[in-house]
Amino acid sequence: MSAVEVRFPAMSKDDPVAEGIVGTWFVRDGQVVSAGQIIAEVQVEKVSQDVEAPTAGVIKLMAREEEPVRQGDLIATIEA
Repeated sequence: MSAVEVRFPAMSKDDPVAEGIVGTWFVRDGQVVSAGQIIAEVQVEKVSQDVEAPTAGVIKLMAREEEPVRQGDLIATIEA
């Protein structure tokens, strides 16, 4: 098995290392997810964006809701 990384998306072109938060996880740690499934909503300043699973597999959450995360940081892995 190989792990696929899920990173916080680059949402601020003005400040590519700006911090944001995972506002809501729509999945639980250890849950099986499908490719394209919306797994989280992330926010930078007042802008929010959905994050989709890039592949199917078992997800391991690496970031907690409401804790600061920099754009590009690892927020989850999926064991495909």
